[in-house]
Amino acid sequence: MARPPSPCSLPPVLLLLLLLPLPVPLGAGDPLPTEGRLMINCIQARRKCQADPTCNATYHHLNSCISSINTASPTEEPFVPVDCVEVAQHLRNSSLMSCTCHRRMKNQAACLDIYWTVHPARSIGDYELDVSPYEDTVTRKPWKMNLSKLNMLKPDSDLCLKFAMLCTLNDKCDRLRKAYGEACSGSRCQRHTCLGQLRSFFEKASEAHAQGLLLCPCAPTDQGCGQRRRNTIAPNCALPSGAPNCLELRRLCLSDPLCRSRLADFQTHCHPMDILGTCATEQSRCLRAYTGLIGTSMTPNFVSNVNATVALSCTCRGSGNLQEECERLEESFSHNPCLMEAIAAKMRFHSQLFSQDWADSTFSVMQRQNKNLAMRPQPWAPSLLSCPLTLILLPSLW
Repeated sequence: MARPPSPCSLPPVLLLLLLLPLPVPLGAGDPLPTEGRLMINCIQARRKCQADPTCNATYHHLNSCISSINTASPTEEPFVPVDCVEVAQHLRNSSLMSCTCHRRMKNQAACLDIYWTVHPARSIGDYELDVSPYEDTVTRKPWKMNLSKLNMLKPDSDLCLKFAMLCTLNDKCDRLRKAYGEACSGSRCQRHTCLGQLRSFFEKASEAHAQGLLLCPCAPTDQGCGQRRRNTIAPNCALPSGAPNCLELRRLCLSDPLCRSRLADFQTHCHPMDILGTCATEQSRCLRAYTGLIGTSMTPNFVSNVNATVALSCTCRGSGNLQEECERLEESFSHNPCLMEAIAAKMRFHSQLFSQDWADSTFSVMQRQNKNLAMRPQPWAPSLLSCPLTLILLPSLW
């Protein structure tokens, strides 16, 4: 049986054509991201459905069916009637079934309402990679930090203080941080308003600044640094005053399309796939999903000033015969190897930022994505790397 020709035997022009569509630089080590596929947001898909009388009538029927679903019991996920699921099947060929939403889109709430209307049977227990309603994008923009003005701080200042200063020096980060600081301060703060401003900060501030504030590394003996990190999300106002049952928190979350979406996104991207702890997706996606929960009823936080363990602010006491289910939910944060390693890796990266020589006014670095065993490289990458001579000669063809 004849072997197929290797890329080295292909004419240079043909090889050039093969290279042109690549969305990432060769050697990036990442698989093709989801944005490489054609995506349509759910609002656009709904408009297309409205133009089709049959699709429009089916959607309205489904919408009325879904509105009858309730979550009366705090220990149960919403019960979806069989007829609702059957109606949803009639939309399987509609673009509604493959639509997604964006974290920073203006009409995010309306988009998520549509998504959960056409996916009534999807529950938080599903771990397929398409359960998250959010389009899975990975940004590869380099971090750009202006470090020159940090000279005003003491050389031994902790890294949380340095990242706070970097936020203050950035107009947008400073404005958004002050907004949630004001909303979440005082003895009579309104928790709902505080959570909204927290969501706004983590959605609108640059990821570099937001994650720098939240995931700044501290020495175990530096409790001042640990306390500053723990207070980033204003826990006195943002977290419930008592310790509600974790299943009650989940019930509240599932009744809100935004929180339900963020929780589904978290369990999609931070879920260990096997007992070895192999993670479903890259660490950057897990961290983005984790920060997306901040400002919802499922807001997590660091549990102490001396380590980087995170947990929900809830308890499993009083769970009755659902004790194990409650503990699984709680441990998906406090004992999640994918989340723990993603946080540890980001903190190591933040430490490295300040171990560099930052005499220059701007420090720019491209963070490497982790190479996950669950993500396979594209089969053509090794073959192309074995043809350096051909790749070097390609520019002469222009």
